[in-house]
Amino acid sequence: MPQIAAFPKGWIKELVKPDGMSIYEWIDISQEMGIQGLEMYNNFADFKDPKNWAKVRAYVEATGMVIPMLCCSPDFTIPDPELRKAQVDHEIHSIRMSAELGAKYCRVLSGQRRKDITREEGMGYVVDSIEKCLIEAEKNDIILVIENHYKDDFWTEPEFAQMMDVFVELVGRIDSPRFGVQFDPSNAIAAGEEPLELLEKVKHRVLTMGASDRYLASGTIADLRSAEGGSAGYVSFFKHGVIGKGLNDYDAIFKTLKGVGFDGWISIEDGVDGMGQMIESADFLKAKVREHWGK
Repeated sequence: MPQIAAFPKGWIKELVKPDGMSIYEWIDISQEMGIQGLEMYNNFADFKDPKNWAKVRAYVEATGMVIPMLCCSPDFTIPDPELRKAQVDHEIHSIRMSAELGAKYCRVLSGQRRKDITREEGMGYVVDSIEKCLIEAEKNDIILVIENHYKDDFWTEPEFAQMMDVFVELVGRIDSPRFGVQFDPSNAIAAGEEPLELLEKVKHRVLTMGASDRYLASGTIADLRSAEGGSAGYVSFFKHGVIGKGLNDYDAIFKTLKGVGFDGWISIEDGVDGMGQMIESADFLKAKVREHWGK
């Protein structure tokens, strides 16, 4: 039966600042959700010193929760081989961090959709980089999960493998028991595509899920696509909302996942309007998991 975790999307900028919010503060307030796990981010300020990794793990586990997954945003489409190697090295560092935190999964991405590389060049850079990371994943008993991603908060360009055809090809090129998919339905919407169509193509590779629900505060998906490049972060009018109240059909998504035997972690990516929003999202997901998995 799937378990529910949460990622502090609404607090991420504070948590990465050296003088910002402490990860321990987030752990404390997260207990209000009544969930089983907390997803972490490799660039949180409290994680800069490896001596803190075991402390954070112990603090989380003392609450009765665990850290099932680590969010990372490697950028593997950089043409310069030395700069690309630095991204691989940072992901390897994050894989080791995942193991110390007690996580089973570590996220991996493709990188930014740079205008100065071809699709085939980008595909080659990404596959080679992920395969290098898989060596370390094997050593540390970690599974890498690639998300059908939209755009990291700190990137200026959208994901190289944002579009379905590129994502499905990329997943198909990497055959390893240490590699799978983290499915995020909202990111398919951001690509102007149908989440259930993508899910059908990769459902047997889905190991974890990033649960969010988006809505357009104004404009259309076409407007979103035309505005998505050239500045850091997300387009302002494509909003995170309470899960179950946005554009996704969670009954259809969960029916498909249940049909292929999915029992992995579902991590809430929410909270941009506060903890009340996350609690509401958590309650929705807990009810839907019970409904579809029978408990």
